[in-house]
Amino acid sequence: GAAGAHMDEWGYVYATIPGNAPAPAIGFIAHMDTATELSGKDVKPRIVHYEGGDIVLNEEKGIVMRAEEFECLQAEVGKDLIVTDGTTLLGADDKAGIAEILTAVEELLAEGGAHASLRIGFTPDEEIGRGADRFDLAHFGADYAYTVDGGTLGELEYENFNAASAVVTVHGRNVHPGSAKRCMINAQLIAMEFHGMLPVHDRPEATEGYEGFSHLCAMQGEVELATLEYIIRDHDRASFEARKALFKSAAAFLNAKYGAGTVEVALRDSYYNMREKIEPHMAIVEAAQQAMHDAGVTPRVVPIRGGTDGARLSYEGLPCPNLFTGGENYHGRFEYVPVEDMEAAVRTLKCILRNAAK
Repeated sequence: GAAGAHMDEWGYVYATIPGNAPAPAIGFIAHMDTATELSGKDVKPRIVHYEGGDIVLNEEKGIVMRAEEFECLQAEVGKDLIVTDGTTLLGADDKAGIAEILTAVEELLAEGGAHASLRIGFTPDEEIGRGADRFDLAHFGADYAYTVDGGTLGELEYENFNAASAVVTVHGRNVHPGSAKRCMINAQLIAMEFHGMLPVHDRPEATEGYEGFSHLCAMQGEVELATLEYIIRDHDRASFEARKALFKSAAAFLNAKYGAGTVEVALRDSYYNMREKIEPHMAIVEAAQQAMHDAGVTPRVVPIRGGTDGARLSYEGLPCPNLFTGGENYHGRFEYVPVEDMEAAVRTLKCILRNAAK
């Protein structure tokens, strides 16, 4: 029942559900790609009716989601959880968002009644921070939008991390270790020294809420060359800039110690906190809260400890808060999503479109 459904040359999928009442055009956006940390190929999903305790995902390989390690399971007793066999991602980030949008549309068209016009957009490359790069805002034609991209039941988010990536390259000098005194420069050791200059408690495993971090994602090295790959995150723009400045000052210190050009830092901003772009349009946040209430969901406004396509799109002129999909433990083998929470997301999306037409 969608009009103009097509995929463009960049892999973006667009479609329109024409409205039947005077109302702004609303966009629902989700992303098709999944995280790179674990394979999303050949997923073997199943539904577990959860009554508490551990969940054996893969008996043969001994992969178990243990209740004592995942406190989130306490809220899932009595629900039907979609899980994997523990060898792949589930891909609910963000296939759950796509499924919820399309299910909401299917039900809306079958039920009839007044509703606003809907613009649908499915993006690639969100997980590498490039999902909005080729998004055709003029073609999309929404007055405002919501990403349906992650978060547990009832989460509503309109502020996110400021985000950057950093690649630290260390150049060393290799000679035979038997004659290396005052001659060898071990790039690996200098890389370790660089990492040791970053605050030990400013890491993902030690932070929560509005606390930012620098996260070492990958490292590789030999005596002559070592690289460290980081992501830098902070909700506060001044703190974000200070974190990037620390990378530069650490490199400058080591270059003064070991010689110019020993350490190179390449920084690239990915996206910024969308809060300043959403605050002039808080009516769309309030509309989402009302829709959740109407759908029997208790809204919870929380900051995103990550980012969405909506952050970039908000800066490009399309106000775009984020709505929950219901999933948990994204980007890993213990990812799951409750069927009941996906159904609640569907009800919320339908209420947004119906309420806008009143």
